[in-house]
Order: sequence, then structure tokens, then C-alpha cells
Amino acid sequence: MSYLEHFGLDREPFSNAPDARFYYNSEQHRQAMLRLMHVVDSNKGLAVVIGGVGTGKTTLARRMLDFLDEENYVASLLVMVHSGVTPEWILTRIALQLGVDAPAPDRMALLKQLYDRLIEIEASGRKAVVLIDEAQMLQTRELMEEFRGLLNLEIPAKKLLNILFFGLPEVEDCLRLDEPLAQRVSVKYRLQSYTHATAEAYISHRLQVAGAIDDIMAPETIPLIHSYAGGVPRLINTICDNCLFEAFLQKHDRVTLPIVETVAGDLGLSRQRSESFSTTLQAEPSEDIDDIGDIDEMLDSLERKF
Repeated sequence: MSYLEHFGLDREPFSNAPDARFYYNSEQHRQAMLRLMHVVDSNKGLAVVIGGVGTGKTTLARRMLDFLDEENYVASLLVMVHSGVTPEWILTRIALQLGVDAPAPDRMALLKQLYDRLIEIEASGRKAVVLIDEAQMLQTRELMEEFRGLLNLEIPAKKLLNILFFGLPEVEDCLRLDEPLAQRVSVKYRLQSYTHATAEAYISHRLQVAGAIDDIMAPETIPLIHSYAGGVPRLINTICDNCLFEAFLQKHDRVTLPIVETVAGDLGLSRQRSESFSTTLQAEPSEDIDDIGDIDEMLDSLERKF
């Protein structure tokens, strides 16, 4: 018997593997999505989402990609797995994913191919969007200059390509390598660690999606889990998964405080001060987004889709 059978679950509720079924639309993720969609639909060009390790940047990027339907958008997601990528590689991959057939080896010829393809996308009434995950890996000025060049592909009064960066706070250092590019960031949004209330709702959501019927996490364990995890969703998953397994091994019907303490000790975690989780959501619009405060009204119809 596995712990899934022991607790009557349909699937693992706290796996860190990407699974759209478990997406939790927290308030800050909702706000981030609204702002990103505003950038894309208004052809603002460049937006940046920043967050610490495990705060849900990749989850948000994948959710964004899923939301950009093929009828209205031509979108691609590139994950930077190491810092050794070259401008040529970036340009070729973006061209391929946006539909350029047989990208030319010559850079100028490839840019012409990409420009022509973007014109085709624009003529079809769609918008071109490139999402870059782990953007902190873009650590050279040459790469930043390449992205600035891509944002220069435009027609009168309209940009042809929107670029969305998702990454650790070091992304800001990368942007500073090319000041003209940094000045083109239309919206910057920071993902924070979860508050206690959000963590509680997050845990409950994942258990419900997994098919939980009984209350298998004692209520008093949630503040402790939140404290050990520092409010970081990825660590919340790891702690909760291990707690369920430990409860199963001990033949308990629910996770208790001693189980959380045991798991946290095994994982080498220490409790965090609760005030470190009371940070507010931060959106940092540039000067050309002067209506960002009214974004909920502007995008009310979009919000209902989430």
C-alpha cells in the first residue's frame, strides 16, 4: 500500500513536477498574469517577473503559455538551462519556435526571415510572444543587446514582438548590462513568499485536487509547515509530501505536529520568523504604464477566465 491509498488520494498532491491541474491562482499570481496579459495585448514589448527560488516563476510561465491560445497568439517558451548560450542560438531558437522555416545561418538574413514572419503573424491578427524562463542565465551584454534588437522589430506605432522574462532577482543585473534595454521594461513584477493565509489555502487546494475527503493535515500543523518552508511553495510541497509519507509509515490517519517536526529535522530545515512573510505584493510599472492601478477594471473580462 502507498500513502495515496492510505489517505484515499487519487494522485500525489505535493509533487514538484509541473502539473496544470494543481495550479493555484494565488492573488499575486493572478495580479502577475493580469499585468503580463496587459503587456502582451497592448504590445508594450518587454516585461519581467522576478522571484526567489521556488516562488512559482516557472509555474507562472507555463500557465501563461497555456493561456495564450493559438487563435490569438503565436507563443513560445525558452528555458535557459545554462549561461553559455550565444546570441546566435537565441535568435535561431526564437525564429524556429515562431515558425521560421530553415533559419539562415547569416544573422542579417535570419533577422529578415524573422521580421517577415512577424509581419505574417501581425497580418493574421495574432500577437507574437516569447517567454524566457530562468532569464538570470542571460549574463552577457551581447545577449541583452540581441533582445534589444528583437524589440526593434516593429512597424509604425506597433511592436511586432513581446518578450517576457521570468527569473531570479539577478535578472536585474543582466538588464543593467544594457541600459537601453533596461529602460524598455514596461512592467516588472515581484513574486513573494506566501503569507500564512495563502499557504493554508494553497495546501487545501492541492489536497482537494488530489481527491482528499478527510482532513488529513491537522490545522495546527499549517503554521509550522509555513514557518519551516519560509512561505516558499516548492518547500511547502516538499515538507507536505514527506509529512504524508511519514504519517503513512507511522500508520497515522493525519499529519500531526510531531510528524512535521520530524520531517523538518530530517530535511535540515529551521523555522523562519513569521514577520519575514508579511511582505506586500509589488508591481513596478515603468512610466509608460500610467494606468496600472486600474488594471483590474481594464482587464475585468480577462480575469474571469482564470
